[in-house]
Amino acid sequence: MRIVHFGHSCVLLETEGARILVDPGTFSAGFETERELDAVFVTHQHFDHLDVERLPALLEANPGAKLVIDPGSVETVRKTGAEFEVAKPGDAFEIGRSTVNVVGGEHAVIHHDIPVIPNVGYIVDHGAFYHPGDSFFVPEQKIDVLGLPTGAPWLKAGEAVDYLRAVAPRLAVPIHEAVLANPALHYGLFGNLAPEGTEVKVLDRAEPTTV
Repeated sequence: MRIVHFGHSCVLLETEGARILVDPGTFSAGFETERELDAVFVTHQHFDHLDVERLPALLEANPGAKLVIDPGSVETVRKTGAEFEVAKPGDAFEIGRSTVNVVGGEHAVIHHDIPVIPNVGYIVDHGAFYHPGDSFFVPEQKIDVLGLPTGAPWLKAGEAVDYLRAVAPRLAVPIHEAVLANPALHYGLFGNLAPEGTEVKVLDRAEPTTV
């Protein structure tokens, strides 16, 4: 198997039997030029995993690609006019000559005031590769290569280490790392969840600010 990482959570899996693109989101670059894809998988509805602006052109350029999404992405994807299939935990299907098992079910908790949304993970070829999306779900299958979430508002490094130990793959490939260089997601979270009367103000670097 070969893996191409397009940044953040987007990876291209090139197995002996299929070419599968997972989580083409807004923080990822370069995936839109891929051709001869057999499938496009989406783990959940968040924009950093599902770029609805680039998705239609990607599918048009890959007419043979099957779009597989989680239950929570249905309404968003339906607005694009794209045809899709919904994957639920426990599902199993084939893409080309590769097998896919769907696991998980829920996004990791960001904060108790934010509703938990659906999230599915995809296990390709009986554990050859596992993309958990935004979750710490530990599958029953032995995993050879794990896409390891690295940085997110719902994640701290110690939890990622515990998850790595729990899955115990032969190889871990860090993904979901773009927020480490783009803290705007965290700033927005602080602003949205701050107590009444509290303002969150991001300071300009090296510039005096009256507070």
